[in-house]
Amino acid sequence: MAPTGHHRLRRLAIAVLLLAPAAGLLWVPWYAGADPRLAGTPFFYWYQLAWVPGCGLCLLAAYALTRHDRDDRHDRPDP
Repeated sequence: MAPTGHHRLRRLAIAVLLLAPAAGLLWVPWYAGADPRLAGTPFFYWYQLAWVPGCGLCLLAAYALTRHDRDDRHDRPDP
């Protein structure tokens, strides 16, 4: 069965959730400065540390979307 628009949108959301941490951390010139500081910590350090829970949340959301997709396939009757 061909994927519907809803399934394509869900797969696109999963791809964005999985690529966001990589894109956010691999583009170093964007966060290579010292300002703004957070409690005296340069931006370079606290930006990277902020991605630790951010990556976890992105992976959790992507997993939830794939799990939901898997459950939808099992609920459909076979043609």
